[in-house]
Formats: sequence, structure tokens, C-alpha cells
Amino acid sequence: MNTNPIRNMVERPWDGWLLLVVCVLIGLGVVMIYSASGITASWQFNDAMFFLKRQLIYVGIGFVMLIIGLKVDYRWYQRLVYPILIGTIGLLALVLVAGTEVNSARRWIRLASFNIQPAEIAKISIAFVLAYSMAKKHDKIKSFTIGVLPHLLLIGFIIGLLMLQPDFGSSVLITTLMGAMLFFAGTRLIYIITGIAICVVGGGFAITMADYRMARILAFLDPWGNQDTSAYQLVESLISIGSGGVPGRGLGEGLGKLGFVPELHTDFIGTAIAEELGFFGVALIIGLYVAFAFRGFLIAMRARDYFGRFTAFGLTFIISLQGAVNLCVISGLLPTKGLTLPFISFGGSSLLMCMFATGVLLNISKCAEDTYALRQAQIRAEKERSAWDKKRERILKEHQEDRI
Repeated sequence: MNTNPIRNMVERPWDGWLLLVVCVLIGLGVVMIYSASGITASWQFNDAMFFLKRQLIYVGIGFVMLIIGLKVDYRWYQRLVYPILIGTIGLLALVLVAGTEVNSARRWIRLASFNIQPAEIAKISIAFVLAYSMAKKHDKIKSFTIGVLPHLLLIGFIIGLLMLQPDFGSSVLITTLMGAMLFFAGTRLIYIITGIAICVVGGGFAITMADYRMARILAFLDPWGNQDTSAYQLVESLISIGSGGVPGRGLGEGLGKLGFVPELHTDFIGTAIAEELGFFGVALIIGLYVAFAFRGFLIAMRARDYFGRFTAFGLTFIISLQGAVNLCVISGLLPTKGLTLPFISFGGSSLLMCMFATGVLLNISKCAEDTYALRQAQIRAEKERSAWDKKRERILKEHQEDRI
């Protein structure tokens, strides 16, 4: 008879709360995309539901991706990490020669009537690559030459490809992801601090080398002084957010969609939420992202192995970080940058990759140790051990009395 209750524990179910949070975010996104894009779609395509129909297609494909991520054991990605890395590099290189150019940037690969954005794929795939490498070198993660330098070289190469597009925002996110994962893996704090200093200097140099980036910094520092030029989008976003107030104008009643706020259904979908649903709408999406981060990091802490732990942390961190950056951009807390609001903004690449990442997180949660069940099993084991000790003492005492 096996007396160890811990070994008899069954596999725990996947995290239903995480799935619920993601479904609410997606549902909110579908509603707000229709509200924010209807007029623009009518002007451009004579179909008010054009963007809504496309988003629903993305959502359908996204749920297929989520199910795949849920059903495939996350440990398989350790075997596929090199094909994942080669595929990511290939896509980032391909977009430079065969990509569609929009506003002097090549960030999309045209596939039939849809666009693929390799940078969105890279944000998720790099999390797998870094998790594999850090798990493999976990006992040497404090060594600069073994635990830090290889990751710096790899991410430096990826950033080089991204900056050729150019995509400064994704470069910053992926660099931050690397730093956060190194810190979570246990590298020395001095390496993180030094890396931050180098990135600040490098980022400043990259900004000064491009006039449009300097214009965005100036617009961020003085939006009202540049409201007719580089700060137009930010100022209109602030006006729309302010007009929503606490209760909001009401669903479908926003004025930013009349052409005042460019990219309202994509990068600035948060502005539409703030204007139409007000403070309560913004509080809702912030609460949902906080809940997503909490559940994701909890999955990371419960993971049975280092690869699962680092993967869950990386996927949760990159999605949560992008959500936070987007909300800061639309409210003027950060310079304007073209980053989507995860699960909510219109767009296929971002939504599909975020939903796939969610499926992977659910799979890791399914394979994770249930700490509550483990604690209860340990308590039961202690009670049984204590009962056996008391019974043994009673038997020994009775035996000694019989001898006397």
C-alpha cells in the first residue's frame, strides 16, 4: 500500500479564471472595434461591419490557436526551440525584402487579403527561446559569460532586424522581456542595472538619429505646443478621453470615430473605450489586465520545471507589458508608439499570438502542481504520522506496564 498521498495526486484542471479574463477582453474588443470603426469602414469600404467581420474571423482562428496551445504539452516546445528561432529570424528577414511598406516602414507581409506582422510573432517566440536557454543554464545564470552574454548577443541580433524595419517599440519590449526574464531567473542585479544603463544610452542614440522619433519625444514633452503637427493624434486622444469623463458618452456615442483620432480601432482602441465607457470602462480593462498578470505569474510560480516557469513568466510579462505601454501611450504618459492593446485592438497577428500564448499558459497550469492540494496532502500526511506516533507510544507504554 502506498502511504504517500502526494504521489497519488491527480493532474489539476487548467486555469479557468485566466480563460474567463481573456474571453472578456476579447468580447470587449469585438464590441469596441465595431463601435470605433463603423464610420471609417463605411467611408473606405462601403461596409460598416468590414473590420468587425475580419476581427470575428481572427477570433475564430485565434480560438483554434488557443486550443492547440492548450492541448500540446508545453514541454514539446523545448524540442522545437531551434526551428522556432530559425523561423522567427526568417520572417524578420523576409519582411525586409518582401514586406509591404506603410509610412516608410516594412513591418507586414501580405498574404492574400491579410497581413502578417512578424514582430508580433517574435514577441511570443522569443519568450520560448529565452525560457529554454535560461532553464538549460539555470545553475550558471549568475555567470556573465554563460548566463547573460549569449542572451545579449541573440536579442541584439533580433533587435538589429527589428530596427531595420524600423520597429523601435517592439525592440524596446523584447529587450525589456529579456531583462525581466534574466532577473526572474536569478541573474546578478548588477548585470540588470548595467544593462538598463546601456539600453538608455542606446535608445537615446536611436531616437536622436531619426527625426520622426525626436518629433514624438517633443510631442510627448509638449503636446499642446505641437497639437497641429506631431502631437495631433495624442492631443485628440486626450480630448476624447477627457470628454468621456466618469460615466462615458455611452456605447456608440463617441466622437473620436468621426476622423478626429487616427487609428482609433487599432492602436488607440483604448481611447474609444475611455470616451464611450468612461472611467469605469478604463478601470475594467485595467482590472482585467491585472487579473491576467496575476493568474499568469501564479501559473509561473506553480510550474513543475524551470522551462515551464520561465515560459509562463515570459508570455505573461510580454502581454501585460504591451497592454500597460499602450494604455500609457493613449493617455500621454509615454511617447506615441504603434503598439496594439492585446486581445482588444483590431489585427490578426497580435490577437492570434496572444491567444496561442494563453493556450500555452493554460497547458502549463494544467501540468502545474496544485499548491493547495499539495498543502492539504502534506497536512493529512502529518496527521497520519502523528496518529501513528501516538499509537506506537501507547503500545510501547502498555507493553512496559505488562512487563512490570
